[in-house]
Amino acid sequence: MKNILPFIPERPLKPRQTGLTMVMDKGLSVREAEDFMSVGSEYTDFVKLGFGTSLITPGVEQKIKIYKKSGCIPYFGGTLFEAFVIRDMFKEFVDFLDKNEIDLVEISDGSYEIDHNKKLGYISELAKRGTVVSEVGSKKKDVVYSPDQWVAMMKSELDAGSVKVIAEARESGTIGIYNDDGSVNLPLINEISNHIGLGNVIWEAPLKSQQAWFIKQFGANVDLGNIAPNEIIPLETLRLGLRGDTFFQFLPGDLKG
Repeated sequence: MKNILPFIPERPLKPRQTGLTMVMDKGLSVREAEDFMSVGSEYTDFVKLGFGTSLITPGVEQKIKIYKKSGCIPYFGGTLFEAFVIRDMFKEFVDFLDKNEIDLVEISDGSYEIDHNKKLGYISELAKRGTVVSEVGSKKKDVVYSPDQWVAMMKSELDAGSVKVIAEARESGTIGIYNDDGSVNLPLINEISNHIGLGNVIWEAPLKSQQAWFIKQFGANVDLGNIAPNEIIPLETLRLGLRGDTFFQFLPGDLKG
């Protein structure tokens, strides 16, 4: 592609440490997963089998194999972890991970408010087993954390063993790091980026306007999550300045008019 167009941002090859894209699978069929991978595998790093869908989606074992064979890392949504833990079934959760040969685990407390020290304990325990990402922020609109609280929780979860922290937004993009209208909570995002570091955060950004904002703010290789499967190619065009929203972002000044 660089031989065709100059001024295209560099994108690291997989397996990437930066510029990660996490896609949300909310119950794709096996055939849909195959179709998704046929065009999106190069641009997708993680595939989250959202919330509790992995318990009831037909063919989930086959889908896991499809994602792995395509070079993507599948994992279960954090809400599934919470559903096991609230029932005092942590061991059964680990057994379910083992049965499905899932190495990457998401630990969250967005639906079920877990004592934070207990959450850190779960992170430490599962980090001994494999790779852990943890989600910070509540799915409930009436639970609001200050920027200082966000930063403190993220720091402690990274220290406990998370390789990345996920900034909560839900699939609606209207909570957590966003306002009710989907606009970014700039003071909060600035606080997180200044004190946690971009390389440690996956920003949930389900809406195009949010994806474009993060790319303009932090560059082509910002880590983004909760992307719909049919938005993986459109997102990559945003990252590369091949879509109107970021068209001028990577061009030199003399081409911007």
